[in-house]
Amino acid sequence: MLKIKDITTWKYSGAASAFAAAAAAGFLLTGTRVAGVVSFADISISGAVGLPYSAAVFAGSMVRSIIGGDIGHNIVKLSSLALIMIIKMFLEPRNDPKLCGINTAVSVFVSGAAVSAVIGELMYKLLFYGFYGALAGFTAYSAAGLILGIKRQRMINITGISGFSCAVVYIMLIASLSALKLPVLNAGIIAASFVTLMGAYFYMQNGGVFCGALSVCGAFLSSASVGLNIVLLPAAGLLTGYLYKQKSHIAAAGFVGINFIMTVLTGMSVRGVENMMDIICGAALFIPFSAVFTDKWICTGSECVSAFPDMIGTRLGFLSDTVRELRSESERISHILAERSDISREIEENSEQVCSLCYRRPFCWKSDRTNTYRGFSKLAEMTEFASESFPAELADCLRRNELTDAFLRSARERASAKLMEMRFSESREMLHEQLRITEELLRAAGERFDVRYSENVSRTIKHKLEKFGIVPEKVIAGYNSRNRLIAEIYFDHGAAPENSTRVCDLIADELRLSLESTEPVSSGKEIRIRIFEKPKYKMEVYAVSAGADNSRYNGDTHTVFFDGGEAGYAVLSDGMGTGREASAESRMVVGLFRRLVTGGVDFISAVKLVNSVMVAKSWEESFATLDAVRIDLDECGLTVIKSGAAATLIRHRGSVLKVTSPTFPVGIYETSDVFVKKCEFEEGDIVIMFSDGIFENAYPFIKELLLGGDDLKHIVEEISGKAQVFTPSIHADDVTVIGVRVTG
Repeated sequence: MLKIKDITTWKYSGAASAFAAAAAAGFLLTGTRVAGVVSFADISISGAVGLPYSAAVFAGSMVRSIIGGDIGHNIVKLSSLALIMIIKMFLEPRNDPKLCGINTAVSVFVSGAAVSAVIGELMYKLLFYGFYGALAGFTAYSAAGLILGIKRQRMINITGISGFSCAVVYIMLIASLSALKLPVLNAGIIAASFVTLMGAYFYMQNGGVFCGALSVCGAFLSSASVGLNIVLLPAAGLLTGYLYKQKSHIAAAGFVGINFIMTVLTGMSVRGVENMMDIICGAALFIPFSAVFTDKWICTGSECVSAFPDMIGTRLGFLSDTVRELRSESERISHILAERSDISREIEENSEQVCSLCYRRPFCWKSDRTNTYRGFSKLAEMTEFASESFPAELADCLRRNELTDAFLRSARERASAKLMEMRFSESREMLHEQLRITEELLRAAGERFDVRYSENVSRTIKHKLEKFGIVPEKVIAGYNSRNRLIAEIYFDHGAAPENSTRVCDLIADELRLSLESTEPVSSGKEIRIRIFEKPKYKMEVYAVSAGADNSRYNGDTHTVFFDGGEAGYAVLSDGMGTGREASAESRMVVGLFRRLVTGGVDFISAVKLVNSVMVAKSWEESFATLDAVRIDLDECGLTVIKSGAAATLIRHRGSVLKVTSPTFPVGIYETSDVFVKKCEFEEGDIVIMFSDGIFENAYPFIKELLLGGDDLKHIVEEISGKAQVFTPSIHADDVTVIGVRVTG
């Protein structure tokens, strides 16, 4: 027995549904009239969609014409549909909107002209079919643009030119539905009432007036009587917009009540009663649909809304430039001060101290000044003082011992000053690096993110959590470039839930979506939880780790986490040496990197901050490598991030790529050095990461494993198990191997 689940999971179910819908549209719209003439809605649909669906529209129209015996009456329409298909076969690439419009207009005009020429009415009908074809072509152009926008952006954009296309298509839809001959009810008025009520409830007064006005336009195109029946629909939408905070059934009842009052005030008639039945049906459809409605598929952005992120980005960019200028000026001053020479001052002070009471001073510093100054300069440059190395220029000096002692003290002070200068120089380098990191963080925060904010979903999430006793401080929800929902929920530190699972389950139940969550991230005052719709791809990770000589302390640390937006990370750190201290260092590196990235810091700045912390944490030498891969789970993109780590091997399209980095581990120098490389990656490709316990002579063996099979667990265990075989040193090292594969 065929199951519904099998049908919905069939990979061609979407195409089959679209084909059936196109055939139904051709069947239902054939024979309808708009503005007193035969409707061109089915022709425009055929011109806007692809070739298979255009054929479905033609088939539906042909079946309707045969059943109704109207083939002769619909000959222009049928020939237009046939000509559209023929042109699509040869000339129209990828359903370009302009070509769709031109194809439709030309097909209608040529078909109409040909039929008119046969019946002898060419000159009489030529102007009409030119105008008729232009309208059909423009409608096809608008519909094709709307379809293309949905395919590319995965949403309906009702702003700008795209919004104009949506309005044209909606008006023609209402006009065509209003022209359908149904017993008692009017499909156009039902659809108009439903859309107007949806607009008023979810987009308040503006949405109600906008949808109502477009609905009236479509109804008038169908016939004047239908348009007059709902001419007050924009006013009803305006008033219903004030009920957006109420429950859906209350808003529906209010909408029906407002329309009833207006119908009574304008004079109740039989037609008015039928009109109220249509409005009631539209409101009845609204109640179940409002529970599942999401603005995920609709973009209503405005220039004012888009200008605010631009303003914030501009201000943060200016602040970043200010920090950069401050850093540059500080570096310049430090460089000048470090290069300033104090030899002249040292000679002057020692001369004043030793020579001031000597009776030969006038002769030495006036008559023989050049020779004396040269001798003093040599003393100032000496690091060791002995009688045989005393400058010949001062051979006649009467106070040789006092002069030697004075310059010896100066040399000691100079050495101490240089030591302090080195320490201050390290501090200055660290300060400059931290200023550079601050500059990058500000600039990254100012970049405009491709996320579309949803006030409706944010409000829904907050109300749902409050209903179950979970009170968030703020909720920010929106859709990323792939139209996936991403929500950030902020709690006061003392009111945050213990884990994010409960929060995620409540939101998933309310929005009827499959959601995942990140671990709570603390800023000190607030705790943030990210809830996100599952991305297209998943990470499959398998890791094996073993300490040197079976030690219980492993100097390697690894982790896998998601940033809650679009990427997953696999991170490996190898601490200096082996044992407890190496383990503590690698855990610190991995923990800091994970916390910074999940907190919203970009990965390059996160590495630099980790390096700064490792350098400043103590005067003892301590460092660790950082090896990470970042996988974009929407686009399947791979980014390799390294600081002093071992090579990474990537299997892609039947070949193995080795990625190495000429960088140092974090914690060695004040200035961090990060290697970043973006690599081609596809579903099914494999990444192998390992610590320094795997030597280069094992790479051919690993390459053979990668090209020989897809069992990730087997590959990782084989690499780890054979590590000692390829070790040229007698001293064992910690071994960690991580395998990552992307699956759909």
